[in-house]
Amino acid sequence: MSELLSVLQRCGIAPEEIEGGTLGVRSPIDGAELARVRETTPGEVDALIAKSKEAFQQWRLVPAPVRGELVRLWGDELRHAKRDIGWVVSIEVGKITEEGLGEAQEGVDICEFALGLSRQLHGKTIVSERPGHRIMEQYHPLGPVAVITAFNFPSAVFAWNAALALVCGDPVIFKPSEKAVLSGLATFKALERAIARFGDRAPEGLAQIVIGGASLAEKLVDSPAIPLVSATGSTRMGRIVGPKVASRFGKRILELGGNNAMVVTPAADLDMAVRAILFSAVGTAGQRCTSLRRLIVHRGVKDALLGKLLPAYASLRIGNPLTAGTLVGPLIDQRAFDALQHAIATAKEQGGKVLTGGERALEDEFPNGWYVRPAIVEMPAQTAIVREETFGPLLYVIAYDDFDEAIAIHNDVPQGLSSCIFSNDLREVEAFLSAAGSDCGMANVNIGPSGAEIGGAFGGEKETGGDRESGSDAWKQYMRRTTNTINFSKDLPLAQGITFG
Repeated sequence: MSELLSVLQRCGIAPEEIEGGTLGVRSPIDGAELARVRETTPGEVDALIAKSKEAFQQWRLVPAPVRGELVRLWGDELRHAKRDIGWVVSIEVGKITEEGLGEAQEGVDICEFALGLSRQLHGKTIVSERPGHRIMEQYHPLGPVAVITAFNFPSAVFAWNAALALVCGDPVIFKPSEKAVLSGLATFKALERAIARFGDRAPEGLAQIVIGGASLAEKLVDSPAIPLVSATGSTRMGRIVGPKVASRFGKRILELGGNNAMVVTPAADLDMAVRAILFSAVGTAGQRCTSLRRLIVHRGVKDALLGKLLPAYASLRIGNPLTAGTLVGPLIDQRAFDALQHAIATAKEQGGKVLTGGERALEDEFPNGWYVRPAIVEMPAQTAIVREETFGPLLYVIAYDDFDEAIAIHNDVPQGLSSCIFSNDLREVEAFLSAAGSDCGMANVNIGPSGAEIGGAFGGEKETGGDRESGSDAWKQYMRRTTNTINFSKDLPLAQGITFG
């Protein structure tokens, strides 16, 4: 506990912020309570929203390259605090050290991206059908943005959204998962330090944090003063948030469920596929929205692939994520373990055969930690349970005979986040990436479905939400778009050749 207090203090979190509150934060490593954090009251949320609305009036007028300077400073702070933030993520979420550091690095990366973006918020110039006229498009700041995150990426997802929102001229209100408050606070404190260095060019209320449960998130979702809500979580959560925001004609970015697949063809490099499967299926104990959950493998190479994959699974080191050499840490809590057990039992009822794993591990050493051996279950077909997302290290194996059959199996799930194919056959690769191939928002070739870089837009289709975060032109969601027609002639011609009068 003394090490935790020391790290949190270096992150800018004072002892009084994590003591005596009503929200208990526990580590999945051993179940120990890490903090008692004070929750934001409903009245305070109302005040935060009002303050954010006021901050927008000033921040929208600051030139975008100047706003980019603030994000650059935040990147500096995150880079300086990377090791500490990564450690907090590991102890609070259960990620191994390398993954915790990787998540902290994502914050640094998106700040660098947003800094460059601050000079590239481009609109278009469009040819007019009328003489002496010009049409152009502009992007203007939108307003306060609420960022509601999930436990599995408590630092990176906030950074993805906040860096873009701030450079686009929008204040941010951050609502971290109550299961990962400390990681969120550590990341937020780095932003506060950047704002302090930026000086009085940043209005009061530019960045604020709300700590508590779903009822506080609901106040953000319902507020007409917040034109954009970015929410990451389950499909069930999205079904609640989406209609609420739409009912007040707000904008939303939903990053929801994933049931991601890998197609392995006879033309695949099997050794490379095995390495990709290991990271994608068991990284973060299978608790990534981009985790590999379905392995669709050609019947002709299935036995050869499993012959390599099963020994690799047997060699996985399960344990304390802070210990060097550990590859699989704990599930977030008992609820996650129970959901995994239910899925495995249901898969067996539907004809599945457990090839390895699924049982609890390290129970004697960590009686209050929920460790599990990553499971591989061979299925006779894509049954109902396979079409559901199970948030844990559970990999279903399904054989196929024909490439079109593989694509049909791949797309026959409600989710549409990430996907991949392992093949050195150009025709198979191009077919997978074509309009008749993968129906996911992200489709990869000879790499797994997880571990996306910030330069590309992140997000998926169908029950995943249909929205995008992070790179490419995802920034446009944080701005309002205007089309302007300028008449520099001395006449007033009407569009479509209309004569009036």
